[in-house]
Amino acid sequence: MNKKVLVGMSGGVDSTVTAILLQQQGYEVEGVYMKLHDKVEYHEANFAKVQRVGAYLGIKIHFLDLGEAFKHEVYDYFVESYKLGLTPNPCVMCNRTIKFGQMVEFACTVGADFVATGHYAKCDGEYIYMAFDKAKDQSYFLCQIKKEVLPRLLFPLGEWIKEDVKAFAADIEILQDLANQRESTEICFVENDYTEILEKHMNIDMKGETIDTHGNVVGNHKGYMHYTIGKRRGFFVNGAHDPHFVVAIKPQTNQIVVGTREKLEERFFELKQINLFETLTDFDCKVKVRYRTTAVPAHVTIHADSATVELEEPVFGLAKGQIAAFYDGEKLLGGGVIC
Repeated sequence: MNKKVLVGMSGGVDSTVTAILLQQQGYEVEGVYMKLHDKVEYHEANFAKVQRVGAYLGIKIHFLDLGEAFKHEVYDYFVESYKLGLTPNPCVMCNRTIKFGQMVEFACTVGADFVATGHYAKCDGEYIYMAFDKAKDQSYFLCQIKKEVLPRLLFPLGEWIKEDVKAFAADIEILQDLANQRESTEICFVENDYTEILEKHMNIDMKGETIDTHGNVVGNHKGYMHYTIGKRRGFFVNGAHDPHFVVAIKPQTNQIVVGTREKLEERFFELKQINLFETLTDFDCKVKVRYRTTAVPAHVTIHADSATVELEEPVFGLAKGQIAAFYDGEKLLGGGVIC
């Protein structure tokens, strides 16, 4: 085939199997390990795994230090979003700016025709589609990548299911330990809880007022940064008989607004930072407002870099700062940031 592909390799089973499959398909494969943060032991261990795979396959492995770009584009965005009472999605931002931004730029410097990752998704060069394995589908996280990158993307695992990937790796002696290793967390720089990151940058334990949707003080909480929309524990409500949920966050006054579940219901909302893979203005589609949710039928109206979404049925717990992704069947049309 004589086409070169640069594979983003993390030391995990998915990216490793991706490199093997592409080599078997006749591509000239090179790997790149991207150092994104300052967990030294984490990077040393994973880069050693990537180097071992590179030696086994006989492919060149690059080491790319993107720590500064990652801190500016992803880590700082994560922290600043929580300071503003928003719920960020760092994986979406990382895909846009780092994995399918900086990595694609690096691919040009090594003469690679394509870039590939171990994402569970499909791409035909024009659109991204849901993966065959719906339980692992990661297309939602790709809705903000730039349209011009699509012709260069390869996702070999799009037609696979996770268990078959593990079985494939287990049949190759050098990869058997990868097949059984624990999967990494979605947010690579968070080990246990996101508040562990926030407390490095601010005082997160500031007791504040819990108020109802009419502005009445009904209880207290331990600090607004501990809460996201839809959370139902960790705060006190005087005399409450029904379950209460966080329905809004007021960072300026360190207050959280709570209400019963019906107060979380939303049928209309707005988006900013619209990213589309084709020219659209008014269209019907299905919208997914969080990763682990079912897409809901909707009508979307685009206004330059913003959009209005009208849902045919309500969703619950819409969080400002999160991502809404547009789908036509299994085809990903793009998405935006809930505002």
